[in-house]
Amino acid sequence: MFSKLAKVANAAFAVALGAALVATGAGTAEAAGPPVIGGGSGIIIDNQFECTVTTVGYDGGGRLVGLTAGHCGDPGAQVYAELDRGAGVIGRFVYSNHDLDYAIIQFDPAKITPVNRIGNVTITNIGGPAQFPMIVCKEGRTTGNTCGIAYGDLFGTNMETWSQMCVVEGDSGAPVVVGTTLVGMVNAYLAIACFGPEVGTNMSSIMGDINARGSVGAGFNPI
Repeated sequence: MFSKLAKVANAAFAVALGAALVATGAGTAEAAGPPVIGGGSGIIIDNQFECTVTTVGYDGGGRLVGLTAGHCGDPGAQVYAELDRGAGVIGRFVYSNHDLDYAIIQFDPAKITPVNRIGNVTITNIGGPAQFPMIVCKEGRTTGNTCGIAYGDLFGTNMETWSQMCVVEGDSGAPVVVGTTLVGMVNAYLAIACFGPEVGTNMSSIMGDINARGSVGAGFNPI
């Protein structure tokens, strides 16, 4: 059984976590300036779902954009910073690809401070898929920084990489890195949260699709 990791209605753990966030305002402390957003930041979509930003940067048209998992939202969905809900809407989904399970967010440059490091993950460039037995790491809004062995493309899809990393609901979209190279994003886990293997879309497949479309996000480079 595969489990996608975004919508809070999909799992009891996420339902409880989402309820706690809404009811208590946990994680909503206001910052002195625009919220800091980068690969690994938690976001709230349409005041309902928690996901993680994959990366933030500028596309070839100079727009400030970011990536997350496609099942986190559809075009028009509003994005809030989890750690500063008081900042209001910081961006909106402009494209969502449910086959590759990635989405593009266009951020308001006045509403965020884009960075290349969140937690223990720094992103300096984008690279090809991780291969067995590389060690990959991710930074997720739910489980933070976890690492594990990459199994590679187990089913020959030329799009996905499997790895043994702890991921849970809310980690959808989390950046998967080898060192400081972004190689993929978290999309789902098999069978048991944090114990079953994680599967994510390769950044090479995502960037290929974005550039082929030639719209928002094309020519993307991380901060």
